[in-house]
Amino acid sequence: MGEQAVTGAGGAPAPEGTPDTTGGDAAASAGGATAPGPTSAGMMADGTPSAPADVSGAGMSADATPAAPAPAAAPPAPGAPERTSDITAGPGGVMTDEVGVVTGDLTLRTEYADGQVTLRVQYKDADEWYAVTGARVPLADPAALDAVHTVAVALLHRPEG
Repeated sequence: MGEQAVTGAGGAPAPEGTPDTTGGDAAASAGGATAPGPTSAGMMADGTPSAPADVSGAGMSADATPAAPAPAAAPPAPGAPERTSDITAGPGGVMTDEVGVVTGDLTLRTEYADGQVTLRVQYKDADEWYAVTGARVPLADPAALDAVHTVAVALLHRPEG
């Protein structure tokens, strides 16, 4: 491999001609003597380490205990209003509480019961229904069910990707 030019503060060549692995050049050029901390991995834009970010719910907690499986999706109450449409999930599929992401040809059901609207999906012509993650919200007027279903279909039906 060939040699690389190594620069220090202000684009001038580093005096030793070797990379500054301590981050001293970056800290000196930023006007402070803040050394990178263990959370910054030595990468900072303004010379100060970034604060740790809370990513709760991202599903990437090493120390968290796994959540209990969600209960099976119950069928709507007899006589409860509902709407169904066949859809094709877009890239990334549809996230469900019970089984995670489902993809491909699905049936979407929007159901209203007890002042709540809930979206559920199933693989087309299958028996099992799964609750769409985050898709249970209060709905004051059951007459708005058609509008909610229309919006849900518009958001989730992506046959072209």
